[in-house]
Amino acid sequence: MSNYVIILVASILAGATNAIAGGGTLITFPALLWVGINPLSSNITNTVALWTGSITGAWGFKERLAETKELLRFLTLPSLLGGILGAYLLMITPHKVFDFIVPFLVLFATVVLALNDRINKFNLIDNRNKKNKSLVAVFILQFLTSLYGGYFAAGIGILMLATLGIAGITDIHTANGIKNVLSLFINITSGLVLIFSGKVVWVYAFILMLGFALGGYLGAMISQRFDGRKVKNFVVLWGFILAVMFWVKGV
Repeated sequence: MSNYVIILVASILAGATNAIAGGGTLITFPALLWVGINPLSSNITNTVALWTGSITGAWGFKERLAETKELLRFLTLPSLLGGILGAYLLMITPHKVFDFIVPFLVLFATVVLALNDRINKFNLIDNRNKKNKSLVAVFILQFLTSLYGGYFAAGIGILMLATLGIAGITDIHTANGIKNVLSLFINITSGLVLIFSGKVVWVYAFILMLGFALGGYLGAMISQRFDGRKVKNFVVLWGFILAVMFWVKGV
């Protein structure tokens, strides 16, 4: 199987996973390493390409977004600011430092994915408290999630679903629609910063864009029938294996 086919298949699977549950970067990041791209360039190339999956994923949930425009507008600013700052931090991170922290980033994203059911139920704000306090917490959490997402995209979908739960979005399909729109803001802003890094492997970036777009739309359309738990369990297991491999052998 050629390297191009490997990346295309991985990106379609990752796009569907991101639209449904999150954690798709744990599929494409190691695939890029497998075909010979260094860790820093793999992460940057992956991040630059992610926006297409966010567009098609959001489109698949478009009918559920009509009544959430106010919340989307509110969370746009922290998403944009966090994405830009995270990408800038990635650009100034030395190659050796990033290689060292990759196992920890993968492990963090994997733990977040593994605990997503509990995270989504976690509510920092008591319902009896004022709404504006909840919105402040949601704003800050979205900024921090976007900051992390601009630096290393794996796991941000799960973190955003938890944030949206705090904001009162209880329907998973509505939350997934909002998540995909906000992911688009993060991915576009961070991607625009990272294209000037000189570390994007464009031939793979374009293949990833195509795969993410196809997978994002398919994942959004079949999410109500898709066995998301099995996908999540597989990605979690894969993530733990990767974290251990990266730590023991080096990336």
